[in-house]
Amino acid sequence: MAKSNWRERAGTQFTCEKQPAQGRSGMVVSNHPLASAAGMEVLAAGGNAVDAAVATQFALTVVEPMMVGLVGGTTCHIRLADGSHRILDGMSAVPRAGRPDMYRPVPGAAPEVYDVEGQENLVGPKSVAAPGSLRAWCLALERYGTLSLADVMQPAIRHAARGFAVTPYLSDCIETAAPDLARDPLAAALLLPGGTPLKPGERLVQGAYADALALVAKLGEAALHGGPLGDRLVECMEKTDGFVARADLTGYEVVERAPIVARYRGWEILGPPPPAASGVHIAQMLNILEGYDIAGLGFGTVETLHLLAEVLKIAFADRAQASGDPDFVRVPVERLVAKDYADQRRAAIDLARAKQWSTGLVGAEGADTTHLTVADGKGNVVCTTQTINSLFGARFIVPGTGMIPNNYMNNFDPRPGNALSIAPGKRVTTSMSPVMAARDGRVVYALGLPGGRKIFPSALQALVNLIDHGMTLQEAIEAPRIWTEGPVLEVEHGFGVPVRKALEARGHKVQVMPTVAGGMNAIQFHDDGGMTGAACWRADGFAAALGGGLARAGVRFVLPQ
Repeated sequence: MAKSNWRERAGTQFTCEKQPAQGRSGMVVSNHPLASAAGMEVLAAGGNAVDAAVATQFALTVVEPMMVGLVGGTTCHIRLADGSHRILDGMSAVPRAGRPDMYRPVPGAAPEVYDVEGQENLVGPKSVAAPGSLRAWCLALERYGTLSLADVMQPAIRHAARGFAVTPYLSDCIETAAPDLARDPLAAALLLPGGTPLKPGERLVQGAYADALALVAKLGEAALHGGPLGDRLVECMEKTDGFVARADLTGYEVVERAPIVARYRGWEILGPPPPAASGVHIAQMLNILEGYDIAGLGFGTVETLHLLAEVLKIAFADRAQASGDPDFVRVPVERLVAKDYADQRRAAIDLARAKQWSTGLVGAEGADTTHLTVADGKGNVVCTTQTINSLFGARFIVPGTGMIPNNYMNNFDPRPGNALSIAPGKRVTTSMSPVMAARDGRVVYALGLPGGRKIFPSALQALVNLIDHGMTLQEAIEAPRIWTEGPVLEVEHGFGVPVRKALEARGHKVQVMPTVAGGMNAIQFHDDGGMTGAACWRADGFAAALGGGLARAGVRFVLPQ
């Protein structure tokens, strides 16, 4: 594929803000340099990609406590050296005490808004769902890793106990959540010392959480799912009328699923199946786009952006009608990913005018997520997204543990009788998109990002940038993005005024945003065995390479001794 011709037909220009990393023996790309270094430390010690990914995940719970934790959810895509793929579904679930009418919706609230009285499903103990992330990480390591849990957790324990410098990103997040965090004495003491948010450069030491991690290193996932950490969580729930009980922890099971496979212009795109919406709707959108000469239309032109916007609206309209936990809702996967169904949807697109597509209830979904992509030199690749849902999850700390739990109950419809209504054991529907693109049986790209409902539309655009526009990996993930699920079309600043006005002339209600979704982390695999790792400007992403050096924005990084 040509890598420079896309600018000749582009409707907008941009300059990458970061530099990619190059290596041959391994690559770790995550949203924090210490987390990437943790994965690299494990690779350098002889671990494989799964070992390194789990090390990176635990480190992220320390350095990105606003995004991810032990009491959260995850969707993990693993490609093993033998060429097989599997998806580990560790998404949070409704506690067994959950019932459709457990919350009282705010009278008069719009149907697409899950507001309930007292914000009980958003902040505090009643918003916590049964977690799956820790069990999924431990299962991945047990089945596909090579090192012990205690070994891969050492970097995370070290950073929690010794502390680390707060980034501007973390500081801003603390300030945003400060009003809620201030209501919890433990969270306030940790993140708002003296009543003010931690500032960039100040050290965050998490002694109680370091002890919790040490328990996990010793006892495994049983530390939470039936052990002392779980006892503390359940005790907290019982004292505060939360819903998670011991049986929710001991009875939770990680589900291993087969990926959805889309075929697009000679490529295979592999993504997660339901309850993730991403694999299905990425396949659907690619099927529709395959009928157009996207490369000929050009990147960032009004023609391409209009087409992308209409395809996104189609996907969200279909998602609203057919999304959910497949154990509770029939999801017509075969129909949605069929080429003839794409033909029907494509035929209804007006290339000159924006249309309103029928939409139902898509559902709430926290945009505060984190993603990592890891590869070793043996052919193993891990692409995984994880979160505690909203920024700082339920916005309190479980006493004696340092753990910040999820607020995933906010993702369920508080009104009975709908596809996303509450039912015991129902898993959260997610837009997480840990995807891989293969050609001739060989994985070429692995990527993902945070961003809630904006995740899979952003992943789609990165794939189009790579396959149709022939961008380099760094260009593809840093390129300006759009997003829409209905009447408003969000566009990043990178798209200029002429293009935005042309979109408005076609009937789009354009809203300029500083960012659409979060920092994407990706790896490209070259024919000669080399790898390129790239993190985009939208977060603190850091690409670290083994057998080629580490680089972020051109700065060399040395692993701690």
